[in-house]
Amino acid sequence: MKQKSVIIRTVLAGIALLFLLSGCSFFNSLLGISSGGEEEGDAGELMSQGTEELNSGRYKSAVEAFQKVKDRFPYSKYALVAELRMGDALYLQEEYEPAYAAYDEFEKLHPKHKDIPYVIYQKAMCSFSQVVSKDRDQSHTLKAKEEFERLIKRFPRDEYANKARKNLRECLIYLAEHELFVGNYYYKRGRYRAALGRYTYIINTYPDMGQYQDAMEGISRCQEKLAKETAQGGTWRSYWPFSMWQ
Repeated sequence: MKQKSVIIRTVLAGIALLFLLSGCSFFNSLLGISSGGEEEGDAGELMSQGTEELNSGRYKSAVEAFQKVKDRFPYSKYALVAELRMGDALYLQEEYEPAYAAYDEFEKLHPKHKDIPYVIYQKAMCSFSQVVSKDRDQSHTLKAKEEFERLIKRFPRDEYANKARKNLRECLIYLAEHELFVGNYYYKRGRYRAALGRYTYIINTYPDMGQYQDAMEGISRCQEKLAKETAQGGTWRSYWPFSMWQ
């Protein structure tokens, strides 16, 4: 019995010594758990794969690799970079809404990160890249404008703020041209008061975007038409269908 106790103590001492020499790796191996170094290595390989795919223009494969890094190694040092690069891959793939969501998630999770100016700029570009012609809805233009303005206000000296200023002006030009288009649309259909409101809005809101003279001429034409209707005892033709742009 005494000999058996000695054997047990010897075995336990050996295990303790092995633990001290090899750290947790012995038990991780015994339980089938990979070590942190191995996890970092696997995450690094996936990250390298995703980066290579991104640089080669294989954006879909890049997204898949970055997603694996996020899912399998959420606490790896590569996870944060994968979050950002996934937004880039989606953006380059012209998947603008998912890209915006990826950038937005990154900003919410890491609001103090050094790349936040870039993230805000890319969020704006996701909307700016979807801006359409002046005769269409300008919701993407407005959204891009808001993000560009936010970037300029928060980081006025950042390099991305300088890029944002140029694109912001283009947004304002688009919006002014849209207002002019709608004003002309109303005028041609005899809705002179509605047209007058649009032309006046251009003068007050976008005076330096290149539409000032056209808006002033539109105001003059509308005033003449309205004065003529009043002189003839007529009333504004409010029966005209409500426009999709109103």
